[in-house]
Parts: sequence; structure tokens; C-alpha cells
Amino acid sequence: MRIVLADDEDLIRGALATLLGLEDDIEVVGQAGDGHTAVDLVRSTRPDLAVFDLEMPGCDGLEAASRVRAELDVPVVIVTRHARPGVLKRALASGVRGFVPKTTAASRLAEILRDVHAGKRYVDPEIAATALTASSCPLTERELELLRYAHTGSTVSAIAEQAHLAPGTVRNYLSSAMSKLGVSTRYEAARRAWEEGWI
Repeated sequence: MRIVLADDEDLIRGALATLLGLEDDIEVVGQAGDGHTAVDLVRSTRPDLAVFDLEMPGCDGLEAASRVRAELDVPVVIVTRHARPGVLKRALASGVRGFVPKTTAASRLAEILRDVHAGKRYVDPEIAATALTASSCPLTERELELLRYAHTGSTVSAIAEQAHLAPGTVRNYLSSAMSKLGVSTRYEAARRAWEEGWI
């Protein structure tokens, strides 16, 4: 089984590649430190499977997985230390075949990768149980989009420019999101949306 690994933390990526490389039936054919490079590697190497970290600069694991699934028939497994319920829902909606916490032992991860390669899905049971009891997102897609920008610390003017909206319109959407979440600042709203896994 040929795999591409993507994780922005060099030490973790290197250790994982070494551990998986010890398995007789697994070959790491490419490593990337960000989502854009990961997608390019999948295109060029055509692996059997891709393993992406959730949080990477520029293009996160879910966005990279969506691009891979849109262009190529390569299953993607997400590994993360931030296993929030909303993220799991977004991952499954984007076609991810596996969702694994970084606390998983390398030997167990190898088993999961084999299962996914054989056409199965894998979701960590604890994450799945938490997702089943999580509250649904009360925010609109536009509110979530603007909170993604706010989460990086962008000003209203910068958010307006990125979203191609008037600053007053951005303020209205952010105010609506803050009201729905019962918080007093856009930063609190963005933090809450991030903690829930909605962004």
C-alpha cells in the first residue's frame, strides 16, 4: 500500500513515516508539510491512500481531502489532535474515509489504513459518540465564512475585503453570529465556532 503523508509538524510527520515504513505492506511515497503540497503530491504519485493532518497552514486537511476526492479516487484518512464533533461531521461530508486521533498507536493506525484501503470506513468511537450528542450549528454558511476570517484575527475591513462584502454587511453578519452564540465579541464567536468544530 503506497501512501502520502501530510503534517506541518516535521517531527511528527517524520516519526509517523518511519513507524509506518516498518510495516511490510506500507510504503510512504511522499511527505508534505502543508495541504497544497499534499494535494500536488497525491496528483503526482497516485498513492493508494493519503493521510492528512487536520490543521495545516494555507490549506487544512479537510480542504485538501475535498480537493483530492474531487479530482482523484484516493481515500483520505484525517489524523488530528483536535477531534471536535463538528469537524468530524465536516470530514464525513467531504468524503474522508477515516478520522483518527493522534493518540492512536502506530500499529493500530496501520490496521486502520489497511481497513480503509480495503474499502471500509473508520471513525474513532469516542469522537463518534461525542459527535452524536453535540449541538447542531445555528450559524449560516456566510456567518461561518466570516468567523473563519475573524478566527485569524482579521479586522472588519480585512474580512470585508477577503469576503468581497461591505464592512457594514460584515458587521451585521458577525453581530448576528455573536447574538446566536450568546457572546459579546467576534473573537469569542470565532473561538466558540472553532471549539465546536464548525470552522
